[in-house]
Amino acid sequence: MTILSEILDFNDTFVGEKQYEQYATTKFPDKRIVILTCMDTRLTELLPKAMNLKNGDAKIIKSAGALVSHPFGGIMRSLLVAVYELQADEIYVVGHHDCGMSSVDTGRIIEKMVDRGIDENILKTLKYSGVDMEDWLHGFGDVTESVKMSVDAVRNHPLMDKKVSVHGLVVHPDTGKLDIIVDGYKYNSTK
Repeated sequence: MTILSEILDFNDTFVGEKQYEQYATTKFPDKRIVILTCMDTRLTELLPKAMNLKNGDAKIIKSAGALVSHPFGGIMRSLLVAVYELQADEIYVVGHHDCGMSSVDTGRIIEKMVDRGIDENILKTLKYSGVDMEDWLHGFGDVTESVKMSVDAVRNHPLMDKKVSVHGLVVHPDTGKLDIIVDGYKYNSTK
């Protein structure tokens, strides 16, 4: 049995028994917040519990390292949509200790791409087209600095509502302990 067939078998039961009813909510976050955090598997259930969130309380955006790496990329677009269309009034950038993005070896990732069949000519074409794969795949060295950089990128974005508080936190992936890195209220006089 494949993982997909296991998922679909479970889903038939989940829907048939109406287990979804306990998760009913709207598309608008009850606490009017949006969280940008890492895709690390340890945070899937831990982070919402550590932040006292239940289903429907927050919009949660996940990416490798909780990084805002491009001012007009998908992460920033999602944050802007959450604010302007989905009624989020606060943004939380939540990085974590022991993040895989803090030790990314971009050269090794590129080697793995080639090992899995990506043609080296494609990599050359990207390079000559101005795409720096090493820079694009690069992570960070210090999670605290990374969170500060992402908070700054969001708070100073030309399209971000200046009344939106942008907070930065780091969570411990084993205990759920949250450390505040940036208190967004200090930059926002409306809260």
